[in-house]
Amino acid sequence: MELAQTIFLPLCLCLMFLIAQQTLLVSAAHKRQKHHPIKLFVFGDSLADTGNSPNDPNAPIHPWEYPFGITFPGKPTGRFSDGRVLTDFVAEFIRLKSPTPYRLRTMGVKKPTKYGMNFAHGGTGVLDGYVAPNMTTQIDFFQQLVDESVFKPKHLRKSVALIVLAGNDYGFYAALHHSYEIPQSFMESVVNQLTMDLKRLYDLGVKRVAVTTLPPMGCSSAFTSPLHKTCNEFVNAEAAVHNLLLQKAVAKLNKETQNSFIILDLYASFRSVFKNKGDRLGSIKFENPLKPCVLGEPWVVNKTTGVKKYTVCEDPKSTFFWDNAHPTQQGWRAVCLNLQATLGQLYYF
Repeated sequence: MELAQTIFLPLCLCLMFLIAQQTLLVSAAHKRQKHHPIKLFVFGDSLADTGNSPNDPNAPIHPWEYPFGITFPGKPTGRFSDGRVLTDFVAEFIRLKSPTPYRLRTMGVKKPTKYGMNFAHGGTGVLDGYVAPNMTTQIDFFQQLVDESVFKPKHLRKSVALIVLAGNDYGFYAALHHSYEIPQSFMESVVNQLTMDLKRLYDLGVKRVAVTTLPPMGCSSAFTSPLHKTCNEFVNAEAAVHNLLLQKAVAKLNKETQNSFIILDLYASFRSVFKNKGDRLGSIKFENPLKPCVLGEPWVVNKTTGVKKYTVCEDPKSTFFWDNAHPTQQGWRAVCLNLQATLGQLYYF
């Protein structure tokens, strides 16, 4: 608990640092020329995956089976939600169709590279964990396509890269060590590798790179069950430490690259949605934002009887969380409404 007790003052400083950095970035963005991004390249995990995870019956989550996709498009598509995920909303914001998942590029998709490519894969992290491919390998896939001139430099210069992280590295560490207390040295190793990945994308030719902070992991159903009333602030504080390290790393990168990197603050956006009482014009309110649509033991089915050990709510639009970790389509919509000002910077190269 010593870690949690010593980081709240730094968290306040982190907030001040974030506000100052974002103000400078907005100012710098408007000194650039405004362009319409022509492609979107996505890297990360299940918060951004739109079809790269295989249809594996032995996997703990089955995004290719009912009830995934019941809101959009009405059937499972490999998204970890009832409908659209962060990738889809970012693509829509920059007026592109959602890019084709890398795994599906050779499966009869027409013009699979037209809008970019999505390399994000559910369950993965920055470092090696339970699931491959990690972030570095995803970028390897991208580099191979660049080396093969599938994506040319003239395209990359006017494209956007989106890197999305849910915190799987820390979940893997916690499971391995049977403790939610994550050493700062491990967080630094994650952020250091992430920083190298970000710089690598820039060096490959993508001149606008957006990376997410970790969301408040302690507010997921894994930590709020069974009452779904309060978050685990110790876990949230650890996410905030990661985010502070990321802020510092991105600030350094921006000094070296003329402000090419943007942070999408999922932590603050999620928190803002949770606190919303419906008094903000145009915002989306959830009656109990911590209670997921899927209750019980998500995706667990009795192998003998076939009886599901979970229930699905009647209206996913009424809930922020879909299951124990992933937002609903409506949840993502609410998050992206809070991110509009930052997303607007993606138009400036």
